[in-house]
Amino acid sequence: MRRTLFDEDHEVFRETVRRFLHTRAVPRYAEWETAGHPDREFWLEAGELGLLGTQIPEEFGGGGETSFLYNVVLTEEAQRAGLALGGLRVHTDICMPYFLDLATRAQQARWLPRLATGEAIAALAMSEPGAGSDVKAMATHAVRDGDHYIVNGAKTFITNGRTADLIVLAVKTDPAAGRRGISLLVVDAATEGFVRGRKLDKLGLKSQDLAELSFTDMRVPVANLLGEEGQGFTYLTRNLAQERLSIAVNSQAAASHAVETTVEYVSTRQAFGTTVGSFQNTKFELAACAADVEAGQSLLDRALLAHEAGDLGPADAAKVKLFCTELQGRVVDRCLQLYGGYGYILEYPIAKAYADARVTRIYAGSSEIMKTIIAKDLGL
Repeated sequence: MRRTLFDEDHEVFRETVRRFLHTRAVPRYAEWETAGHPDREFWLEAGELGLLGTQIPEEFGGGGETSFLYNVVLTEEAQRAGLALGGLRVHTDICMPYFLDLATRAQQARWLPRLATGEAIAALAMSEPGAGSDVKAMATHAVRDGDHYIVNGAKTFITNGRTADLIVLAVKTDPAAGRRGISLLVVDAATEGFVRGRKLDKLGLKSQDLAELSFTDMRVPVANLLGEEGQGFTYLTRNLAQERLSIAVNSQAAASHAVETTVEYVSTRQAFGTTVGSFQNTKFELAACAADVEAGQSLLDRALLAHEAGDLGPADAAKVKLFCTELQGRVVDRCLQLYGGYGYILEYPIAKAYADARVTRIYAGSSEIMKTIIAKDLGL
């Protein structure tokens, strides 16, 4: 069905993104999977082309756009090219709102130009070893000492943790105040006391770095406080809607790409003297997957329109994240089955897509948490 989200400017941007990814990312992707992250040159090239800062004001080197749909185009084209570039989404979709919405103009002048060019890579450090999805239970704390905060603690499951230059760090500035005692600091990775821990070896997403971070008597200037002290929980909660929407966009695009590549595969793969695509079971399975993908796209596009209008609430974001990530797992699994034994071989993209899909039902709030949010919205 024809989508009505995008205008001519979005489609021109799409062509630019598509050319860039196919010429500059696809040929190097195997190297990034081995290294565990894209090389710095890729970030600088993406920044030079204007892909990292479409929503950054022009005065700070960005595109000056207000639409999130440019980010959607970037995610869709990455999946269409078979690239798992979650670190890019963390930079543009998840971290950028904190800098755009909470930073003062002086702070923006310090940070946004570097984020726009790719000179600085961003990360969000929220999850902790003993807290998981319970943000209120975080133990990392910051004690005011004159013009600095003294930070001690640790974070885990941090995307871009091995490469980030600027980290949006959630800390307890008033441990006795519960959720009202959480604040956000921007940490420069060159700060003394900041240590990158071990690289976490993942089931999938091999080109996306994930790491542990630790902080020992790390002195962060009070001038690096984002927004108001004690309001961090509110800021984190507010930005979760876009984070979950970003994941839904990626999952939906991945499911759509899996169907497209599987149709191509079964149309040429021979078995029992004919193509696998000629079997009735193959037709039925792919027809069901195509219907699933269409339903997910309709839900997602409605959510994107609501987000553009500023009307996407937490429950609706949870619905679209739940549906699209579960859809991704279901569709990719059914597509892999049609590859037979080859579907389990990593040289085939469907195997990587299968491994990459599993975590989407866990991060940024598991499917169970999404159901809890939706149930609460129902009054249950």
